[in-house]
Order: sequence, then structure tokens, then C-alpha cells
Amino acid sequence: MGLTAGPVPARVDAPVKASLLELVDYATGAGWSMRQACQLLGVDQTRAARWAQRRTAGMLADMSPGGNPVHGLLDSERAAIVALFETWGDIDRSHRKLAARGSRVDLVHASASTLRRVLADEHLILPGNPAREPVPRSGWPDWLEWQPNRIWGYDFSHFTRAKAAVIAIIDIVSRKWLATICSSEETSTQVEIAFTQALEAEGLWAAADAAASDELVKALVSGDAETIDATVADGHRPLLLAISDNGPQMRSHSTHEFLAGVAIARQFGRPGVPQDQAWIETLFGHVKGEWPHLEQIRDAGELATELDRVRQTYNTVRLHAAVGYVTPDDEHTGRGEAIRAHRRRGLARARQNRIQYRQTQ
Repeated sequence: MGLTAGPVPARVDAPVKASLLELVDYATGAGWSMRQACQLLGVDQTRAARWAQRRTAGMLADMSPGGNPVHGLLDSERAAIVALFETWGDIDRSHRKLAARGSRVDLVHASASTLRRVLADEHLILPGNPAREPVPRSGWPDWLEWQPNRIWGYDFSHFTRAKAAVIAIIDIVSRKWLATICSSEETSTQVEIAFTQALEAEGLWAAADAAASDELVKALVSGDAETIDATVADGHRPLLLAISDNGPQMRSHSTHEFLAGVAIARQFGRPGVPQDQAWIETLFGHVKGEWPHLEQIRDAGELATELDRVRQTYNTVRLHAAVGYVTPDDEHTGRGEAIRAHRRRGLARARQNRIQYRQTQ
């Protein structure tokens, strides 16, 4: 700063100001003008003159930012905020609620941000909400087989411009997008229609009729895990497992009875943990991210048509990272492993060809 480091910064401490003023005084005493001295030191002449006036008054140190506003808090109000914290902090657990509480009990009237600053100055910390007890994730049932058409996931997503709720069903193993229903409603009716379409598309109606014995349907309707396991042990195995979140459409009695009637068992994710059904959540994320025009469509019928086109591309053209960069249709029909093996052989062959080429040149 000054003679060697360029112009003086916008804010400097009182000792720096005093030193600069001493240099200015020394230069002017040696015959320099104040303007020349300030120019050489890199400080504005008006600024130096103001510092000189403040030095005479003994006020070279900068005041705290904000000054002393006429509407600032009184000492009694700061004490009231501390008292409010001690009485209601454990109950309200939020500076916004605490500020509203102060007005409600007519103790202190202050904005939430002001109350928060006062608590910070006093080193008072609100406790916050208590942590929820962790709930262990449900494991897969013992009777389940990890292969296509054994685990399906389903969920709703909204397209606000078209004023439509869309339910999609995905095969968890192959990632194939099985069915889509676009509707202005979001009820158990849409769930039943979507599963009906998926069962028809996969040719599973006959298998569902064969699996839906009276014993199994009764066990699935009961919803008791031990009863279902006992029924499976007796040879009555569900057709597949459907996983979802805890939405009212999924929990409804109508959905429960319909799925039990077609021998489909249910499993729900933990409340507030969308990762438990990440497969269907990422489906909508990919669809809306890679085909952004879908969210611009305003007609529900046009949206349904476009979703069918996108679903065809998603299943048969787009390579899916989760199944080894083959299409979901390849994985669903059993071609995926052969395609992945062909790529591995091709990589090995190409590597050997490069080695042989360089050895012979």
C-alpha cells in the first residue's frame, strides 16, 4: 500500500491511517504540497483531510457497520429476546416461530432476522427438531427371484402445464418402462388401469390367474408378512412384487384388493426416503431431463401420445447404464448378456490386433 503496494484499500485500520498521516505531515513540512504527498502515497487527498479531522477528535478507528440507527433495538428488547429464548426456545425450535411467539405473548416485537442476530450475539443456539429414529429398510422377500417380470415399481409424476398426473410402471431388473397412464386424476383407478395394461403387454394374465389361488389372495389381502410367507411355503407363490411409496393411491383398499386379486404382493418404501424406490424416481428424472419438451405440452392428449413415443425410444433405442449399456428391451428379453459379452470380446480382440500391428511394424 502507499509507496510500494499501490492505492490504499477502501478500509484500513487506525494505525495505518496514523502512519500515512505522519508521512503526509513529514512531506508537507519538507516543502511538498499535500496533493503531491497524497498522490505519491496512493491515498485520496480528500480522504486524508478527513482522516486528519478525525485524528484531531481522536476517532481514527472505524465505527461498526450500520452505525446507530434510530430504530435499532433497545437494551430492554435484547433482554426480552434472551428471556423469550429461555422460555420458549425448546418448544418453538425456530427463530421465525420464536419471533412470532414474542408478538403472541406480547413480550417483544422483532423481526425473525433481528431475533436471530441477537441470539447469535449472545451465543444462544436453538435446539432444532429432534432427529427421527432411523427405520431399517425392508429386505426382499425370500420367495422373490431377481429376473424380469418379478419386481415392478410404480409411481405418479405431474406435468403441470398439461394439468396431468402420469403413472408409470417399470421393471426393476431390466429397467423396461412397461406402461403409462396420463390422466387429470390421481387415484387407485389409474393404478389399476396401468397394471392391467402392463400385465396385458407382458402376456401375464394367464400366469396371474394360475397364481391367484384362494389361499394366496386371502394372504395378500391380509397384508401380514408371516401369513404370506407361510402361504408361499405351502407352494402358493405371488406372481411378482410391486414396490412404491406410501401415497394414498398405493395404500388405498381398492389398490390392495386389485393387486391381491392378480397375485401381486406389495412392498412400500420408508416414509421420507425416496431412495427406497429409486428406480421409478430416476425414470421420471431421465424422462423429464432428456425430453424437456414434455413439460411444455399443454394438452393432456398430446402429452399421452408423446409419452408413448418416448417410451418406445427409452425401451428400444436408449442405452441404459444400470444394465450395462444395453437397451431395457434387450435386458428384458434376455439379449443383454450376449451383447455385453460381444463387446468384451471385441475389446479384447481390438487390443490384441493393436499389439500385433505394432510388433510387426
